[in-house]
Amino acid sequence: MQLLAMLTMLIDHVGKAFFPDQLEWQIIGRVAFPIYAYCIVLGYRHTTNLKKYMIRLLILALVSQYPYMLVFDTWGLNVVGSLLISLMVIVALDRYRGLFQALMIVGIAGILLEGFNFSYGIYGLLLVLVYRYSSKHGLVPLHLVLNVIFMYVNGWVIGMYNIIPTLLIVYLPVFLEFIEEVRIPRWLWRSFYPAHLAILALLLFVGS
Repeated sequence: MQLLAMLTMLIDHVGKAFFPDQLEWQIIGRVAFPIYAYCIVLGYRHTTNLKKYMIRLLILALVSQYPYMLVFDTWGLNVVGSLLISLMVIVALDRYRGLFQALMIVGIAGILLEGFNFSYGIYGLLLVLVYRYSSKHGLVPLHLVLNVIFMYVNGWVIGMYNIIPTLLIVYLPVFLEFIEEVRIPRWLWRSFYPAHLAILALLLFVGS
């Protein structure tokens, strides 16, 4: 998943920097952010030193900011900063329980993310919260609802594609488990290569 996140992020950024009129690059790039958001939640769950984890994110955000501004010609703040604030929110939510406290924490963070033009803004925070607090069965529908809301509010149609990583997170393990249980007959396994070539050759012959 980490390799997929890096590759799709690179494709997205190359497209934005050099081919801004070709949406295919950005569509592929929609895969990256949800994986990073999911990794923030995993990092929070498994880190042995939360303070060092936050400091690493802060350093990455600071180091990335100037190149981010140059590449995208923006005064906004980069996505690592968005992830850091999202991490701080889930830490605060786990320490200060209660609906009022939760609304205050998320509200203040959302205003900060939108007011200082952080990459992905409050959408990024809400997606991290979905990954943190949703059950596995709720991930896909909640992510879909989030995408639909932002599509109508911000006209962010291309953002619908970023549900792909959530689908993989939820359904890929089930699919792989199913695949492992499937048993192919030996005769089919052994004959498939020559048989499919023979069928293709026949189709080419008929079509010529």
